[in-house]
Amino acid sequence: MAKTVGILTGGGDVPGLNPAMKMVVLNALEDGYRVLGIRRGWMGLLHYDLDEPSTHEYYVNELDCIDVRKIDRNGGTFLHTSRTNPQKVKEKDIPDFLVNSDLGKNLENGTFDYTDHVLKVLDHLNIDILVTIGGDDTLSYSSRLTKEGFPTVGIPKTMDNDVFGTDYCIGFSTAVTRSVELITNMRTSLGSHVRIGVIELFGRNSGETSLVSAYLSHVDRAIISEIPFDIEKLANLLLEDKRYNPSNYSIMTVSEGATFLGGEIVEHGETDAYGHRKLGGIGEIISEEIKRITGQNTMYQKLGYLMRSGPPDSLDRMVAMSFGTLAYQLVKNNDIGKMTALKDGKYTTFPLDQVTSGKKVVDVDMFYDVEHYRPRVKNVLGLPMFLK
Repeated sequence: MAKTVGILTGGGDVPGLNPAMKMVVLNALEDGYRVLGIRRGWMGLLHYDLDEPSTHEYYVNELDCIDVRKIDRNGGTFLHTSRTNPQKVKEKDIPDFLVNSDLGKNLENGTFDYTDHVLKVLDHLNIDILVTIGGDDTLSYSSRLTKEGFPTVGIPKTMDNDVFGTDYCIGFSTAVTRSVELITNMRTSLGSHVRIGVIELFGRNSGETSLVSAYLSHVDRAIISEIPFDIEKLANLLLEDKRYNPSNYSIMTVSEGATFLGGEIVEHGETDAYGHRKLGGIGEIISEEIKRITGQNTMYQKLGYLMRSGPPDSLDRMVAMSFGTLAYQLVKNNDIGKMTALKDGKYTTFPLDQVTSGKKVVDVDMFYDVEHYRPRVKNVLGLPMFLK
C-alpha cells in the first residue's frame, strides 16, 4: 500500500503557502505517495469525528495534480487555516462529540489537551507523515507530535519573519513589497495635505518588517518593537523632518509591537489558543500624540491585512517552491522532526524542537540608529542578501 502524506497550514495566511504545497504534492504524487490535504489546519484534526462521515468530507481532501495545478497563482491557502491549538483547547471551543470523551486531558489552566484524539485521527486516516506549514505556534505543535512518535516535517511561514532557526520565512518578501508600495503611494496624500504620516505595520514582537520596509521606502523615522521610544523626541524629529522637506510633510513607520518608554504593548481582545492577544493601535496613539505635541495635522494608516493579501512576489514564490521541494526530500528520506530553513543564503534544515528555544529579533547594534529612530545600514560586505 502506498504511503500517505498529510499536509496542512496553520496560523495567519501569507502569500506563498500554495506554491509550497503544490511542490510537496507534485513531488509526492510523482513518487507514488498518496496525499491528503487537511482543511483548517489543526482544527481539521481536532474537529474530525470518527463516527460522523460528513466531517471527513469537510476536513479531508485527497489531492491530485488537478487539485493543485492552479493554486500557486493565488495568495492565501487553498486548504484554509485556523489558530487552533489541540493541546490547549478552551472549554468553549471543544467540539460537542469530544465533551465527555476520555481523549482530552484537563490541564491546570482550564484548557484541555486533545493530542490523543489528533493521533487517533491521523491513525484512522492512515497518514504516515505530516507536513505542516506555519509559524512558531504551528511548528511547536508539530514538534509535540514528533515527540509523541508521529513523524512530522515543517515549513516556516510568517510575514513577520520571526521564526527562530531560519533567516527567511514564506510571506516576508511580499509583505515588505506591499508595504513599500503602499508607503510610497501615501506620500502623495501627505504632500498634498502637508501632514505628518504614521504608518503601522504588522510584526508582533519583531521589528524586522517595519525596519526593512522603512529602509527600502526611505521614510524619515522608524519605530521598532525592540526599542521603547520617547514620544516627545519622536514628535520633534518628525516636525524637523517636515520643515526640511520641500514638500512640507514627514513620514514614519511603526511596528505593531512597539512601546513607549515606560509603557506597555497595545493589545486588545481575548487570548487565542497560543496565549496571544491581538496587537495594534499603537500607530493611532502615536498619531494623536504627535498632533498634540507639534500642533501639526497627522495622517494615520494601518496597513494590516493588505500586507498579507494577494499572490506572492517572485522571491516568496521561489523560496516557497524550494521549501516545498526540500520538505518532500525530508519526507522521502524519513528525516523527520525538522523544518526547512534558509541560513546565509543556503537551503538547510533546523530541528523542530528548537524552534521555541530562542527569539528572532532585529540586531539593533547592526541595523538601527537608536538615537535618531531610523534604519542604519553602513556595512554590507560579507552579509547575506537579507542583511541579518
